[in-house]
Amino acid sequence: MQMQSRFRSDRRLTVRMGLTLFLLGLLYVGFVAALIVLLKSWLLVVVLIGAMFVAQFWFSDRIAMFAMRGRVVEREEFPELHAVVDRLCAIADMPKPVVAVSDMDMPNAFATGRNPDHAVVCVTTGLLRRLEPAELEGVLAHELSHVAHKDVAVITIASFLGVIAGLIVRFAFYSQLFGGGRRDQNTAAVFAVVIGVSAAVYAISFLLIRALSRYRELAADRAAAHLTGRPSALASALTKVSGDIARIPTKDLRTAQAFNAFYFTPATGKEPGIERFFSTHPPLRQRLDELGRISAELGEAAVPGTARRETAD
Repeated sequence: MQMQSRFRSDRRLTVRMGLTLFLLGLLYVGFVAALIVLLKSWLLVVVLIGAMFVAQFWFSDRIAMFAMRGRVVEREEFPELHAVVDRLCAIADMPKPVVAVSDMDMPNAFATGRNPDHAVVCVTTGLLRRLEPAELEGVLAHELSHVAHKDVAVITIASFLGVIAGLIVRFAFYSQLFGGGRRDQNTAAVFAVVIGVSAAVYAISFLLIRALSRYRELAADRAAAHLTGRPSALASALTKVSGDIARIPTKDLRTAQAFNAFYFTPATGKEPGIERFFSTHPPLRQRLDELGRISAELGEAAVPGTARRETAD
């Protein structure tokens, strides 16, 4: 409870997380029931999906760390990074997460883990090289707020259904492609229905997760700005990181894009156009405007990037 009072709580975020999990839960039950009816083996479906869910939930931090080449670092190796995390955790009155560093030039950070007691906060070496201490503090406060609000765990759980549906679509497609000639029409029809149901589940879960992800990023920006009292530093980090990512070749960002929902800012390389409706993050301008309003409330100097837009308007 005390942790939530230090990191400003967001009732709208809590409601959105609950609603998303409820809707995905209904979708999940319907999806499993459909697979049992179609595949006529409830034990196989339940065991496989249950095992994959447990694996993703319990090992999500290790999976993300492995994919992003992150490694746990001790205080002796990165004393300044640990000092910032220590200070923020003391202010927020929350357990200190495992601190990790990824040897990537792409400037970014992410948090993962099933709860505040089993969480990891990871930053890239590219981020450490580019940011000033106050900017780094803002980014880390943003990531720690994801852990404190437990939305990182919700996103992990929510993404599971989409992952399963996507895997089934691929498996059924390739199985039908390479083994279709050995199946009768009834089997082929069942596979076609499985692909259709899985594709529909994937699409619905994709949209629900994107809607929650965009809001949780705004909530984390607000919580970090109020905790540190320096929204302008967070805005400066956002502007700097987004600009530098845009200069990184797209081919170097492709591996990282699978984890966009967990990043401080997406590894898209450009401000999205029509695809912004499917983005995991709100537009940079919206985030800067929100920080600008908080800066005005706190009586801080103008947030970089907002004054120009107000003049233009």
